[in-house]
Amino acid sequence: MKLSQGSAQIFVPDQSPLDVALPRTTHLGIGAHHDDLEIMAAHGILECFGKSDRWFTGVVVSDGAGSARDFAYRAHTDEQMKAVRRNEQKKAAYVGEYAAQFLLDHPSSAVKAAANPALFADLIDILRATRPDVVYTHNLADKHDTHVAVALRVIAACRTLEPAERPQRVIGGEVWRDLDWMSDADKVQLPLDSHEHLQHALMGVFDSQITGGKRYDLATAGRRRAHATYSESHGTDQHSALSWGMDLTPLIHEGDPSAHVAELLHRFADDVATRIRRLS
Repeated sequence: MKLSQGSAQIFVPDQSPLDVALPRTTHLGIGAHHDDLEIMAAHGILECFGKSDRWFTGVVVSDGAGSARDFAYRAHTDEQMKAVRRNEQKKAAYVGEYAAQFLLDHPSSAVKAAANPALFADLIDILRATRPDVVYTHNLADKHDTHVAVALRVIAACRTLEPAERPQRVIGGEVWRDLDWMSDADKVQLPLDSHEHLQHALMGVFDSQITGGKRYDLATAGRRRAHATYSESHGTDQHSALSWGMDLTPLIHEGDPSAHVAELLHRFADDVATRIRRLS
């Protein structure tokens, strides 16, 4: 497989040949930045961990040059940060026993450019090589421009595929905005009860972020536990950890992404207004 960026890499933790590693993929995560997968696609990672018939493959689209940095990493140049973040992502892929890890190395500015044939071609090639049942990417209500851009590129790439080649399900996960606001009927529930230690380990390898001033490890674990408790007001906790997803599957066939989110917002607003009217 030839990727568009000369600096792009494909890391296979168990050193299987690519023609073995990629087709075994059942769950594919496509994230903007290094560590996005471990936050938003943890459900897919856990679904596959330790299984012989399920395999998670990760895709990191951007190069990591714009990462926030402080303390031990304050003096790192963009090139140094890119190298650090690539190595951290490979560590996560090894710990999580991924089938493979793509590091596409596109600048964020290129990811956000709608007319970017290079990224589009990379995503199509990856989807065809892996043929996943489930794809995890960012949700369309995320507040990070690069995240939303990646979700839109994934949707566009899926639409280019023949119907038989498309994944059965595409789920937009939580990073820079959670999905607790969505009406319960619209949420995709992603339980994260198992392997709590593994979840901590996957987040913990990203030292450049944690030591560098962003406690994503604590924030992510806290959000998952909070979702599990606050998901149901009239019953006991059914899960110890939970994340929410936005179902993007209809959009890989047809429909306007903006209208899709607008409808979800409308249903949320209607739910709130109906409850107020009922209790007034």
